[in-house]
Amino acid sequence: MEVLLLKDIRRLGKAGEIKKVADGYARNYLLPRGLAVIATQGAIRRTEVQRAIEQQRDERIHTDSTALAERLAGLTLVFEAKASEKGKLYGSITTADIAAEIERRTEEPIDKRKIELDEPIHLLGQHKVLVRLPSGIVSEVAVLVKAAAEAAS
Repeated sequence: MEVLLLKDIRRLGKAGEIKKVADGYARNYLLPRGLAVIATQGAIRRTEVQRAIEQQRDERIHTDSTALAERLAGLTLVFEAKASEKGKLYGSITTADIAAEIERRTEEPIDKRKIELDEPIHLLGQHKVLVRLPSGIVSEVAVLVKAAAEAAS
């Protein structure tokens, strides 16, 4: 029996491939679990249309990610925080702070988990932070941490 695989199956094939399998394997395992459908012309056409839609979506996401990466590459985020005379912050600048500032400046939502920062920033100065975008694109953002101006009392 010929089946159209809906999901990747180890030792059999990848999603979208047409494979010839034993009738019992198809009827008792692949079809009931939704891993494959019988390879009819309609099923093959639906899969091709779905693959084309997914490819267009992936291309659009890649284009959007590339444009955002270019915008982020020229961006310098400035944070003011209270610090000691030695330049150590009393608090820290975290990935959530960086994500919020990027979102405010670019109006693009950024997940804080996509910002690569080994540990929160605790020192004044210039820091480089990597931002992972969809489609495997990585952009570098400059983060400048300045000492906050104390209010005169």
